[in-house]
Amino acid sequence: MKYKRVLLKLSGESLMGQKQFGIDNDRLNTYCKEIKDAVKNNVQVAIVIGGGNIFRGLQGVSDGIDRANGDYMGMLATVINSLALESALEGQSVKTKLLSGLTIDSVTESMSGPKAIEYLESGYVVIISGGTGNPYFTTDTASVLRALEIKSDVVLKGTRVDGVYDSDPEINSNAKKYDTLSFDDAYNNGLRIMDLTAFTLCSENNMPIVVFNINDVGNLKKVLEGQSIGTLVTN
Repeated sequence: MKYKRVLLKLSGESLMGQKQFGIDNDRLNTYCKEIKDAVKNNVQVAIVIGGGNIFRGLQGVSDGIDRANGDYMGMLATVINSLALESALEGQSVKTKLLSGLTIDSVTESMSGPKAIEYLESGYVVIISGGTGNPYFTTDTASVLRALEIKSDVVLKGTRVDGVYDSDPEINSNAKKYDTLSFDDAYNNGLRIMDLTAFTLCSENNMPIVVFNINDVGNLKKVLEGQSIGTLVTN
């Protein structure tokens, strides 16, 4: 395998499958099979998952909810998704540890880089919930922060499209896909791969990103093997 330790970023929306809200168990279990296969190939896997299938902080602001409270609600939504993922992985006999940026002692352990690394090196999949533990930061930023803390080789951003395009491929059938891309070119061309804070963290700390379609079965393994799947973004 090309990568030995990875941070897999999943959107909350990806868990919905064909639903309009909540968690699709079939989609959840499909992801777990892919993750289990990665572990069998001796890849250390940490996961950060969003909460957009349950609640988005910025959406709450538009509905009159205070921004900080909305962000905390969103972080709690990531804990719900992470608990579901933990249960599904353990149901497939994958050793799992759930950590959180928010202190919820009866549900999760508190996140720390050394603790997460210890678990990864002991063969656990580590799910890191609760965002950064602070409002005003997105799950994208949390995923990059956690990748840096655990000394990940790469951030794998699993999406519903097969990479980064110069325009929205779901709207423009002539959109051009990039196989590789520099952080500078992505920024200068206004390509929204992650929010600017997350993007800057990656660029300044030489943390590569691979954007790929997580919904195509087998793609995660191909990315881990170093196959040309999705888009690689580097300095």
